[in-house]
Amino acid sequence: MGQGHPCRANPPLTRTTPSQLFAAPWVSQSWPAATEPGLEPRISSGTANTAAPLERPSMCTLKDSSTLATKKSIFETSRFEKTKLCILFSHLVFLFFLIYFSEGKSLKDDAVLQNLPVGTTATMYFRDLGPQIGWTMVFLAEYIGPLFIYLLFYFRLPYIYSQQDAFTSSSNSVVTLACACHTCHYIKRLIETVFVHRFSHGTVPLRTTVRSCVYYWTFSAWLAFYINHPLYTPPSYGDMQVNYALAIFVLCEAGNFSIHVALNNLKAEGGPKCRKFPRPTKNPFTWLFFLVSCPNYTYEVGAWASFSVMTQCLPVALFTFFGLIQMTIWANGKHKAYTREFKDYPHLRMPIIPLLL
Repeated sequence: MGQGHPCRANPPLTRTTPSQLFAAPWVSQSWPAATEPGLEPRISSGTANTAAPLERPSMCTLKDSSTLATKKSIFETSRFEKTKLCILFSHLVFLFFLIYFSEGKSLKDDAVLQNLPVGTTATMYFRDLGPQIGWTMVFLAEYIGPLFIYLLFYFRLPYIYSQQDAFTSSSNSVVTLACACHTCHYIKRLIETVFVHRFSHGTVPLRTTVRSCVYYWTFSAWLAFYINHPLYTPPSYGDMQVNYALAIFVLCEAGNFSIHVALNNLKAEGGPKCRKFPRPTKNPFTWLFFLVSCPNYTYEVGAWASFSVMTQCLPVALFTFFGLIQMTIWANGKHKAYTREFKDYPHLRMPIIPLLL
């Protein structure tokens, strides 16, 4: 590493540990706190008692430390074949104790070691999350799939339904209306992803992205299959049920977009590290901030609930229900963070459902 780096290492490691041989997803670092004069900071990987001194570790951030830890893996191929099974067992035992008995919480990459609330010695564990993808690409992948998958069923491409129904259209107007609503919903999400949302430089593990895409794409295909099926029947109460549900859907979509714009403006005013909680603006759709902490989730649930009523389709209702559970978890987390950080946070606000939840 170059001269002058706050975490420049001196001599490389001279001994291989199980975590180094197997490129372990967990790496620990230990050093005496820099605030104690006369103590020589050291770094170690795994559980072996091998270390190399660090220069000025107090000025390091967590990102610097994790980079240094991953660069200090040295393979001794001559011992690899002889100790393969033993090292594998040791590696699994190490992971078990680390996962179930390690204490503490996750730290941010920009956290400075000198400012951490630790004693004379600190042990840190770094987890390799595997390949990462930026947030923008994650949302684009999640939303582009449902957009096109639904259209495949709407135009009834061959081999989806019977051959005689290929490239035919439904005589029910609600089917066309549902396709328009579904398409506009995901186009709105794509526009927000590109032009509205402000993402940090954080990333998402590839496996998490794949799991999210499978969730969205599978549900989209499932509900599209039934809504566009040749045997689909319109809602029980006809046009009245469809029109009322459509009106609520449009209002919720407009409200969701307004909340996202308001949150974007809040971040633009205070920067990426803005320490303000969102408040209602002149836009009437943002007045829901008087009652809930995350009105964007409230509007999102309302849009899918109205879509369920409009189509009277069970898969849509299940998608709405699971979405409500997930968004309630997210809203509770944000609500607790707001109340913990801001002493003047409004007590009337609930996480997602006004006066209830």
